[in-house]
Amino acid sequence: MTRRRKIVLLTTAIACAGLALGAARARDVPKVAAGFIADTLCSETFVSGLDPKRDLAETADAMPGAGLLTWAMNLQVDRVRKDVTVTLFGIGRSHAVYREGLGCALDHGQGIADVALPADDKQPAALPDIAGPAIVPPQSEGLAAALDRAFAEPAQPPYRHTRAIVVMKAGRIIAERYADGIGPETQLLGFSMTKSVTSALTGILVRQGKLRLHGPAPIAAWQDPDDPRHAITVDQLLRHTAGIALGSSLQASLGSTLEPVNTMKYVEDDMATFAERAPPATAPGTMWNYHDGNFLILAHLIRNAVGGKPADALRFARRELFAPLGMANVTLQLDGAGTIEGSGEMLASARDWARFGQLYLNDGVAGGKRILPEGWVNYSATATPNAWVGIGAGFWTNQGDSFGAKFRVAHGWPRDAFFAKGTIGQYTIVIPSERLVIVRMGRSPNWPPEADGVFDLVRDVVAATREKGKLAGAK
Repeated sequence: MTRRRKIVLLTTAIACAGLALGAARARDVPKVAAGFIADTLCSETFVSGLDPKRDLAETADAMPGAGLLTWAMNLQVDRVRKDVTVTLFGIGRSHAVYREGLGCALDHGQGIADVALPADDKQPAALPDIAGPAIVPPQSEGLAAALDRAFAEPAQPPYRHTRAIVVMKAGRIIAERYADGIGPETQLLGFSMTKSVTSALTGILVRQGKLRLHGPAPIAAWQDPDDPRHAITVDQLLRHTAGIALGSSLQASLGSTLEPVNTMKYVEDDMATFAERAPPATAPGTMWNYHDGNFLILAHLIRNAVGGKPADALRFARRELFAPLGMANVTLQLDGAGTIEGSGEMLASARDWARFGQLYLNDGVAGGKRILPEGWVNYSATATPNAWVGIGAGFWTNQGDSFGAKFRVAHGWPRDAFFAKGTIGQYTIVIPSERLVIVRMGRSPNWPPEADGVFDLVRDVVAATREKGKLAGAK
Protein backbone atom coordinates (compact mmCIF):
# COMPACT_ATOMS: atom_id res chain seq x y z
CA MET A 1 0.00 0.00 0.00
CA THR A 2 1.41 3.40 -0.99
CA ARG A 3 1.98 6.22 1.47
CA ARG A 4 -0.63 8.34 -0.34
CA ARG A 5 -3.17 5.51 -0.10
CA LYS A 6 -2.51 5.12 3.63
CA ILE A 7 -3.01 8.84 4.22
CA VAL A 8 -6.31 8.74 2.33
CA LEU A 9 -7.50 5.76 4.37
CA LEU A 10 -6.50 7.32 7.69
CA THR A 11 -8.11 10.65 6.81
CA THR A 12 -11.26 8.86 5.70
CA ALA A 13 -11.40 6.92 8.98
CA ILE A 14 -11.19 10.11 11.04
CA ALA A 15 -13.74 11.84 8.79
CA CYS A 16 -16.15 8.92 9.19
CA ALA A 17 -15.69 9.17 12.94
CA GLY A 18 -16.62 12.82 12.74
CA LEU A 19 -19.76 12.11 10.77
CA ALA A 20 -20.85 9.33 13.11
CA LEU A 21 -19.88 10.79 16.45
CA GLY A 22 -19.45 14.52 16.08
CA ALA A 23 -16.39 16.71 15.80
CA ALA A 24 -15.42 16.50 19.49
CA ARG A 25 -15.29 12.70 19.51
CA ALA A 26 -13.46 12.60 16.16
CA ARG A 27 -10.83 14.93 17.58
CA ASP A 28 -10.13 12.36 20.29
CA VAL A 29 -9.51 9.48 17.86
CA PRO A 30 -5.82 10.18 17.12
CA LYS A 31 -5.11 10.97 20.79
CA VAL A 32 -6.73 7.68 21.87
CA ALA A 33 -4.63 5.73 19.39
CA ALA A 34 -1.45 7.56 20.38
CA GLY A 35 -2.32 7.17 24.06
CA PHE A 36 -2.67 3.41 23.85
CA ILE A 37 0.69 3.08 22.14
CA ALA A 38 2.48 5.53 24.46
CA ASP A 39 1.09 3.92 27.60
CA THR A 40 1.79 0.34 26.47
CA LEU A 41 5.32 1.07 25.25
CA CYS A 42 6.17 3.04 28.38
CA SER A 43 5.01 0.19 30.61
CA GLU A 44 6.74 -2.54 28.66
CA THR A 45 9.95 -0.59 28.09
CA PHE A 46 10.54 0.73 31.60
CA VAL A 47 8.73 -1.86 33.74
CA SER A 48 9.05 -5.01 31.63
CA GLY A 49 12.42 -4.11 30.09
CA LEU A 50 11.32 -5.09 26.57
CA ASP A 51 12.62 -3.64 23.32
CA PRO A 52 10.17 -0.90 22.26
CA LYS A 53 10.50 -1.50 18.51
CA ARG A 54 9.78 -5.19 18.84
CA ASP A 55 7.00 -4.48 21.31
CA LEU A 56 5.35 -1.98 18.97
CA ALA A 57 5.58 -4.35 16.00
CA GLU A 58 4.08 -7.28 17.91
CA THR A 59 1.33 -5.16 19.48
CA ALA A 60 0.32 -3.60 16.16
CA ASP A 61 0.41 -7.05 14.53
CA ALA A 62 -2.18 -8.26 17.05
CA MET A 63 -4.63 -5.39 16.46
CA PRO A 64 -6.49 -5.34 13.12
CA GLY A 65 -6.18 -1.99 11.38
CA ALA A 66 -3.51 -0.67 13.75
CA GLY A 67 -0.98 -0.61 10.94
CA LEU A 68 -2.94 2.24 9.37
CA LEU A 69 -1.98 4.34 12.39
CA THR A 70 1.36 3.08 13.69
CA TRP A 71 3.22 3.73 10.43
CA ALA A 72 2.17 7.39 10.69
CA MET A 73 3.17 7.80 14.34
CA ASN A 74 6.22 9.65 15.52
CA LEU A 75 7.58 7.73 18.50
CA GLN A 76 10.13 9.04 20.99
CA VAL A 77 11.41 6.87 23.83
CA ASP A 78 13.60 8.85 26.21
CA ARG A 79 15.59 6.46 28.38
CA VAL A 80 17.06 9.27 30.47
CA ARG A 81 13.77 10.93 31.43
CA LYS A 82 12.02 7.54 31.21
CA ASP A 83 9.05 8.67 29.20
CA VAL A 84 7.43 7.97 25.84
CA THR A 85 5.88 10.55 23.51
CA VAL A 86 3.76 9.58 20.53
CA THR A 87 2.29 11.94 17.96
CA LEU A 88 0.05 11.13 14.99
CA PHE A 89 0.36 13.56 12.08
CA GLY A 90 0.59 16.33 14.68
CA ILE A 91 -3.13 16.01 15.49
CA GLY A 92 -2.78 13.66 18.42
CA ARG A 93 -0.05 13.75 21.04
CA SER A 94 0.27 11.51 24.08
CA HIS A 95 2.95 11.50 26.73
CA ALA A 96 3.46 8.59 29.16
CA VAL A 97 5.73 9.03 32.18
CA TYR A 98 7.45 6.30 34.20
CA ARG A 99 7.86 6.56 37.97
CA GLU A 100 9.83 4.01 39.94
CA GLY A 101 7.57 1.47 41.63
CA LEU A 102 4.44 3.06 40.15
CA GLY A 103 4.92 2.22 36.51
CA CYS A 104 3.60 4.54 33.81
CA ALA A 105 0.77 7.05 33.61
CA LEU A 106 -0.41 9.32 30.81
CA ASP A 107 0.27 13.01 31.44
CA HIS A 108 -2.25 15.09 29.50
CA GLY A 109 -0.57 18.38 30.30
CA GLN A 110 -2.09 19.14 33.69
CA GLY A 111 0.42 17.04 35.61
CA ILE A 112 -0.23 13.75 37.36
CA ALA A 113 -1.00 13.18 41.02
CA ASP A 114 2.01 12.99 43.30
CA VAL A 115 1.97 9.53 44.90
CA ALA A 116 4.13 8.34 47.77
CA LEU A 117 5.07 4.71 47.21
CA PRO A 118 4.27 2.83 50.44
CA ALA A 119 7.17 1.10 52.16
CA ASP A 120 7.46 -2.66 51.86
CA ASP A 121 6.76 -4.18 55.27
CA LYS A 122 8.44 -7.49 54.25
CA GLN A 123 5.37 -9.53 55.08
CA PRO A 124 6.10 -13.27 54.69
CA ALA A 125 4.20 -15.20 52.04
CA ALA A 126 1.45 -17.55 53.16
CA LEU A 127 1.22 -19.43 49.86
CA PRO A 128 3.78 -22.24 49.67
CA ASP A 129 6.51 -21.63 47.11
CA ILE A 130 5.61 -22.73 43.60
CA ALA A 131 9.17 -23.30 42.28
CA GLY A 132 12.84 -22.63 42.87
CA PRO A 133 14.69 -19.78 41.14
CA ALA A 134 15.61 -21.77 38.03
CA ILE A 135 13.26 -22.10 35.07
CA VAL A 136 11.33 -25.36 35.39
CA PRO A 137 11.63 -27.47 32.24
CA PRO A 138 8.59 -29.51 31.15
CA GLN A 139 8.29 -32.54 33.40
CA SER A 140 7.10 -34.88 30.64
CA GLU A 141 7.40 -35.31 26.90
CA GLY A 142 3.74 -34.38 26.54
CA LEU A 143 4.26 -31.07 28.31
CA ALA A 144 7.35 -30.35 26.22
CA ALA A 145 5.31 -30.97 23.06
CA ALA A 146 2.54 -28.70 24.38
CA LEU A 147 4.97 -25.82 24.92
CA ASP A 148 6.68 -26.46 21.59
CA ARG A 149 3.36 -26.07 19.81
CA ALA A 150 2.35 -23.00 21.84
CA PHE A 151 5.57 -21.16 20.96
CA ALA A 152 5.71 -22.27 17.32
CA GLU A 153 4.60 -19.67 14.79
CA PRO A 154 2.18 -20.66 12.03
CA ALA A 155 3.42 -20.46 8.45
CA GLN A 156 0.99 -17.64 7.69
CA PRO A 157 -0.40 -14.78 9.81
CA PRO A 158 -1.97 -14.20 12.23
CA TYR A 159 1.09 -14.89 14.35
CA ARG A 160 1.04 -15.82 18.04
CA HIS A 161 4.02 -13.99 19.52
CA THR A 162 3.87 -16.15 22.64
CA ARG A 163 5.91 -14.52 25.42
CA ALA A 164 5.50 -16.75 28.46
CA ILE A 165 3.78 -19.93 29.59
CA VAL A 166 3.62 -21.30 33.13
CA VAL A 167 1.85 -24.56 33.97
CA MET A 168 1.14 -25.42 37.61
CA LYS A 169 -0.26 -28.68 38.92
CA ALA A 170 -1.37 -28.92 42.55
CA GLY A 171 0.50 -25.75 43.46
CA ARG A 172 3.87 -26.48 41.81
CA ILE A 173 5.21 -25.42 38.44
CA ILE A 174 5.63 -28.43 36.17
CA ALA A 175 6.53 -26.54 32.98
CA GLU A 176 7.44 -23.01 31.96
CA ARG A 177 9.00 -21.30 28.97
CA TYR A 178 9.77 -17.73 27.98
CA ALA A 179 10.50 -15.84 24.79
CA ASP A 180 13.90 -14.17 24.33
CA GLY A 181 14.40 -11.26 26.70
CA ILE A 182 11.75 -12.50 29.16
CA GLY A 183 12.21 -14.57 32.30
CA PRO A 184 10.52 -15.65 35.55
CA GLU A 185 10.78 -12.17 37.08
CA THR A 186 9.79 -10.14 34.00
CA GLN A 187 6.65 -8.16 34.68
CA LEU A 188 4.18 -8.52 31.81
CA LEU A 189 1.14 -6.36 31.12
CA GLY A 190 -2.04 -8.31 31.82
CA PHE A 191 -4.45 -5.82 30.24
CA SER A 192 -7.96 -6.92 31.35
CA MET A 193 -6.62 -9.68 33.60
CA THR A 194 -6.31 -6.67 35.90
CA LYS A 195 -10.09 -6.81 36.27
CA SER A 196 -9.81 -10.17 38.02
CA VAL A 197 -7.36 -8.66 40.51
CA THR A 198 -9.73 -5.73 41.08
CA SER A 199 -12.47 -8.29 41.70
CA ALA A 200 -10.28 -10.03 44.28
CA LEU A 201 -9.54 -6.74 46.07
CA THR A 202 -13.28 -6.03 46.08
CA GLY A 203 -13.89 -9.46 47.60
CA ILE A 204 -11.39 -8.78 50.38
CA LEU A 205 -13.26 -5.59 51.26
CA VAL A 206 -16.54 -7.51 51.26
CA ARG A 207 -14.99 -10.01 53.69
CA GLN A 208 -13.84 -7.11 55.87
CA GLY A 209 -17.31 -5.55 55.83
CA LYS A 210 -16.11 -2.38 54.07
CA LEU A 211 -18.12 -2.96 50.86
CA ARG A 212 -21.46 -4.64 50.18
CA LEU A 213 -22.22 -6.64 47.07
CA HIS A 214 -25.86 -5.67 47.03
CA GLY A 215 -27.52 -2.35 47.77
CA PRO A 216 -26.51 1.00 46.22
CA ALA A 217 -22.78 1.40 45.60
CA PRO A 218 -21.33 4.30 47.67
CA ILE A 219 -20.59 6.65 44.76
CA ALA A 220 -21.03 10.32 45.69
CA ALA A 221 -22.33 11.28 42.24
CA TRP A 222 -25.13 8.70 42.49
CA GLN A 223 -26.55 9.47 45.92
CA ASP A 224 -29.72 11.19 44.73
CA PRO A 225 -32.48 8.54 45.04
CA ASP A 226 -34.07 9.95 41.88
CA ASP A 227 -30.90 9.29 39.88
CA PRO A 228 -31.30 6.00 37.95
CA ARG A 229 -27.67 5.21 38.79
CA HIS A 230 -28.47 5.29 42.52
CA ALA A 231 -29.57 1.66 42.32
CA ILE A 232 -26.29 0.37 40.81
CA THR A 233 -24.65 -2.26 43.01
CA VAL A 234 -21.10 -3.55 43.38
CA ASP A 235 -22.32 -6.89 42.03
CA GLN A 236 -23.58 -5.17 38.86
CA LEU A 237 -20.28 -3.37 38.39
CA LEU A 238 -18.41 -6.68 38.74
CA ARG A 239 -20.72 -8.34 36.21
CA HIS A 240 -20.90 -5.43 33.71
CA THR A 241 -24.64 -5.05 34.17
CA ALA A 242 -24.58 -1.55 35.71
CA GLY A 243 -25.99 0.00 32.53
CA ILE A 244 -23.56 2.94 32.26
CA ALA A 245 -23.29 4.48 28.77
CA LEU A 246 -19.63 4.20 27.80
CA GLY A 247 -19.65 1.92 24.76
CA SER A 248 -17.84 -1.43 24.75
CA SER A 249 -14.36 -2.71 25.61
CA LEU A 250 -14.64 -6.09 23.90
CA GLN A 251 -12.57 -5.23 20.83
CA ALA A 252 -8.93 -4.27 20.34
CA SER A 253 -8.80 -2.74 16.87
CA LEU A 254 -8.66 0.57 15.02
CA GLY A 255 -12.45 0.81 15.27
CA SER A 256 -12.37 0.64 19.06
CA THR A 257 -10.73 4.09 19.19
CA LEU A 258 -14.22 5.47 18.58
CA GLU A 259 -15.63 4.15 21.85
CA PRO A 260 -16.14 6.72 24.66
CA VAL A 261 -14.65 4.24 27.12
CA ASN A 262 -11.32 4.72 25.34
CA THR A 263 -11.65 8.49 25.47
CA MET A 264 -11.96 7.95 29.22
CA LYS A 265 -8.78 5.86 29.32
CA TYR A 266 -6.52 7.79 26.98
CA VAL A 267 -7.73 11.40 27.11
CA GLU A 268 -8.92 11.91 30.71
CA ASP A 269 -6.78 12.27 33.84
CA ASP A 270 -9.44 11.11 36.32
CA MET A 271 -10.86 8.02 34.65
CA ALA A 272 -13.15 6.91 37.47
CA THR A 273 -14.83 10.32 37.79
CA PHE A 274 -15.39 10.37 34.03
CA ALA A 275 -17.06 6.95 34.28
CA GLU A 276 -19.16 7.96 37.28
CA ARG A 277 -20.46 11.00 35.40
CA ALA A 278 -21.54 8.97 32.36
CA PRO A 279 -25.31 8.78 31.92
CA PRO A 280 -27.27 5.56 32.22
CA ALA A 281 -27.87 3.59 29.03
CA THR A 282 -30.10 0.90 30.52
CA ALA A 283 -31.70 0.20 33.88
CA PRO A 284 -29.22 -1.38 36.32
CA GLY A 285 -29.20 -5.17 36.20
CA THR A 286 -31.19 -5.49 32.98
CA MET A 287 -28.50 -5.67 30.28
CA TRP A 288 -24.93 -6.96 30.00
CA ASN A 289 -22.32 -4.68 28.43
CA TYR A 290 -18.60 -5.25 28.98
CA HIS A 291 -16.62 -2.04 29.40
CA ASP A 292 -13.67 -0.82 31.45
CA GLY A 293 -15.60 1.93 33.20
CA ASN A 294 -17.22 -0.56 35.56
CA PHE A 295 -13.86 -1.61 36.98
CA LEU A 296 -12.43 1.89 37.14
CA ILE A 297 -15.40 2.77 39.34
CA LEU A 298 -14.65 -0.29 41.48
CA ALA A 299 -11.03 0.86 41.80
CA HIS A 300 -12.31 4.22 43.05
CA LEU A 301 -14.52 2.44 45.58
CA ILE A 302 -11.50 0.42 46.76
CA ARG A 303 -9.41 3.57 47.19
CA ASN A 304 -12.15 5.30 49.19
CA ALA A 305 -12.79 2.23 51.37
CA VAL A 306 -9.16 1.89 52.49
CA GLY A 307 -8.33 5.50 53.31
CA GLY A 308 -8.82 7.64 50.21
CA LYS A 309 -5.20 8.25 49.21
CA PRO A 310 -3.39 6.51 46.34
CA ALA A 311 -0.79 5.11 48.74
CA ASP A 312 -3.57 3.63 50.89
CA ALA A 313 -4.88 1.60 47.95
CA LEU A 314 -1.42 0.40 46.93
CA ARG A 315 -0.60 -0.57 50.53
CA PHE A 316 -3.90 -2.43 50.85
CA ALA A 317 -3.32 -4.42 47.65
CA ARG A 318 0.17 -5.41 48.73
CA ARG A 319 -0.70 -6.25 52.33
CA GLU A 320 -3.94 -8.13 51.73
CA LEU A 321 -3.28 -9.85 48.39
CA PHE A 322 0.17 -9.69 46.83
CA ALA A 323 2.32 -10.33 49.91
CA PRO A 324 0.32 -13.34 51.19
CA LEU A 325 0.64 -14.90 47.72
CA GLY A 326 4.34 -14.14 47.39
CA MET A 327 3.68 -11.89 44.38
CA ALA A 328 6.88 -9.83 44.47
CA ASN A 329 7.10 -8.78 40.81
CA VAL A 330 3.95 -6.70 40.47
CA THR A 331 3.19 -3.12 39.45
CA LEU A 332 -0.26 -1.58 39.83
CA GLN A 333 -0.33 1.44 37.53
CA LEU A 334 -2.43 4.52 38.27
CA ASP A 335 -4.41 7.08 36.32
CA GLY A 336 -3.47 10.75 36.37
CA ALA A 337 -5.58 11.31 39.51
CA GLY A 338 -3.75 8.58 41.43
CA THR A 339 -6.47 5.91 41.36
CA ILE A 340 -5.44 2.36 40.48
CA GLU A 341 -6.27 1.75 36.82
CA GLY A 342 -8.26 -1.31 37.79
CA SER A 343 -9.44 -2.28 34.33
CA GLY A 344 -6.26 -3.07 32.47
CA GLU A 345 -2.96 -1.70 33.82
CA MET A 346 -1.40 -4.28 36.13
CA LEU A 347 1.93 -5.87 35.27
CA ALA A 348 3.15 -9.05 36.94
CA SER A 349 5.52 -11.87 36.15
CA ALA A 350 3.97 -14.98 34.62
CA ARG A 351 4.80 -16.79 37.87
CA ASP A 352 2.94 -14.14 39.87
CA TRP A 353 -0.09 -14.39 37.60
CA ALA A 354 0.08 -18.14 38.33
CA ARG A 355 0.23 -17.48 42.08
CA PHE A 356 -2.91 -15.38 41.71
CA GLY A 357 -4.62 -18.23 39.86
CA GLN A 358 -3.57 -20.65 42.59
CA LEU A 359 -5.46 -18.58 45.16
CA TYR A 360 -8.63 -19.29 43.20
CA LEU A 361 -7.74 -22.96 42.79
CA ASN A 362 -7.42 -23.04 46.59
CA ASP A 363 -10.91 -21.53 47.07
CA GLY A 364 -9.51 -18.20 48.23
CA VAL A 365 -7.14 -19.62 50.86
CA ALA A 366 -3.33 -19.30 50.95
CA GLY A 367 -1.38 -21.46 53.39
CA GLY A 368 -4.37 -21.84 55.68
CA LYS A 369 -5.10 -18.10 55.63
CA ARG A 370 -8.42 -17.06 54.13
CA ILE A 371 -7.87 -14.18 51.71
CA LEU A 372 -11.19 -14.11 49.85
CA PRO A 373 -14.61 -14.50 51.47
CA GLU A 374 -15.94 -18.01 51.75
CA GLY A 375 -17.87 -18.74 48.56
CA TRP A 376 -16.26 -15.87 46.64
CA VAL A 377 -14.50 -18.14 44.13
CA ASN A 378 -17.74 -19.87 43.20
CA TYR A 379 -19.47 -16.48 43.04
CA SER A 380 -16.77 -15.17 40.71
CA ALA A 381 -17.14 -18.14 38.36
CA THR A 382 -20.96 -18.17 38.34
CA ALA A 383 -22.21 -17.10 34.92
CA THR A 384 -23.82 -13.69 34.43
CA PRO A 385 -27.17 -13.95 32.61
CA ASN A 386 -27.12 -12.75 28.98
CA ALA A 387 -23.32 -12.41 28.91
CA TRP A 388 -22.84 -14.22 25.61
CA VAL A 389 -19.05 -14.53 25.97
CA GLY A 390 -19.42 -16.46 29.24
CA ILE A 391 -18.39 -14.22 32.10
CA GLY A 392 -18.91 -14.15 35.84
CA ALA A 393 -17.90 -11.52 38.41
CA GLY A 394 -14.45 -10.44 37.29
CA PHE A 395 -13.63 -13.77 35.63
CA TRP A 396 -14.62 -15.46 32.40
CA THR A 397 -16.30 -18.81 32.95
CA ASN A 398 -17.38 -22.04 31.30
CA GLN A 399 -20.33 -22.35 33.66
CA GLY A 400 -23.78 -21.66 32.25
CA ASP A 401 -25.13 -21.98 28.74
CA SER A 402 -23.59 -18.94 27.05
CA PHE A 403 -22.25 -19.13 23.51
CA GLY A 404 -18.70 -18.54 24.78
CA ALA A 405 -18.83 -21.29 27.39
CA LYS A 406 -20.24 -23.81 24.90
CA PHE A 407 -17.66 -22.79 22.30
CA ARG A 408 -14.73 -23.29 24.67
CA VAL A 409 -16.02 -26.63 25.94
CA ALA A 410 -16.51 -27.77 22.33
CA HIS A 411 -12.86 -26.88 21.74
CA GLY A 412 -11.60 -29.02 24.60
CA TRP A 413 -11.75 -26.85 27.71
CA PRO A 414 -13.08 -28.56 30.84
CA ARG A 415 -16.54 -27.39 31.86
CA ASP A 416 -15.35 -26.19 35.28
CA ALA A 417 -12.59 -23.94 33.89
CA PHE A 418 -12.70 -20.22 34.61
CA PHE A 419 -10.09 -17.62 33.85
CA ALA A 420 -8.74 -14.11 33.90
CA LYS A 421 -8.46 -12.78 30.34
CA GLY A 422 -6.65 -9.82 28.86
CA THR A 423 -6.91 -8.60 25.32
CA ILE A 424 -4.57 -9.81 22.58
CA GLY A 425 -3.63 -13.04 24.26
CA GLN A 426 -3.31 -12.89 28.08
CA TYR A 427 -4.73 -15.74 30.18
CA THR A 428 -4.66 -17.10 33.72
CA ILE A 429 -6.75 -20.27 33.51
CA VAL A 430 -7.96 -22.18 36.57
CA ILE A 431 -9.18 -25.77 36.12
CA PRO A 432 -10.24 -27.15 39.53
CA SER A 433 -11.02 -30.69 38.31
CA GLU A 434 -7.46 -31.03 36.99
CA ARG A 435 -5.78 -29.04 39.83
CA LEU A 436 -4.24 -26.92 37.06
CA VAL A 437 -3.35 -23.28 36.62
CA ILE A 438 -2.14 -22.28 33.15
CA VAL A 439 -0.74 -18.83 32.38
CA ARG A 440 -0.19 -17.72 28.80
CA MET A 441 1.10 -14.26 27.84
CA GLY A 442 1.71 -12.94 24.35
CA ARG A 443 0.60 -10.69 21.50
CA SER A 444 -2.06 -12.44 19.45
CA PRO A 445 -5.18 -11.09 17.72
CA ASN A 446 -8.48 -11.68 19.47
CA TRP A 447 -9.94 -13.03 16.25
CA PRO A 448 -10.13 -15.72 15.06
CA PRO A 449 -10.42 -17.40 18.49
CA GLU A 450 -7.83 -20.02 17.54
CA ALA A 451 -5.18 -17.41 16.71
CA ASP A 452 -3.43 -17.44 20.10
CA GLY A 453 -3.18 -21.24 20.27
CA VAL A 454 -4.75 -21.40 23.73
CA PHE A 455 -7.34 -24.01 22.75
CA ASP A 456 -4.51 -26.32 21.75
CA LEU A 457 -2.49 -25.41 24.84
CA VAL A 458 -5.29 -26.28 27.27
CA ARG A 459 -6.10 -29.56 25.51
CA ASP A 460 -2.43 -30.52 25.31
CA VAL A 461 -1.68 -29.70 28.95
CA VAL A 462 -4.76 -31.50 30.27
CA ALA A 463 -3.93 -34.59 28.20
CA ALA A 464 -0.25 -34.53 29.21
CA THR A 465 -0.93 -34.15 32.93
CA ARG A 466 -3.59 -36.86 32.87
CA GLU A 467 -1.19 -39.21 31.09
CA LYS A 468 1.58 -38.42 33.57
CA GLY A 469 -0.83 -39.18 36.42
CA LYS A 470 -1.67 -42.53 34.89
CA LEU A 471 1.99 -43.40 34.50
CA ALA A 472 2.73 -42.39 38.09
CA GLY A 473 -0.14 -44.51 39.32
CA ALA A 474 1.13 -47.52 37.43
CA LYS A 475 4.55 -47.45 39.07
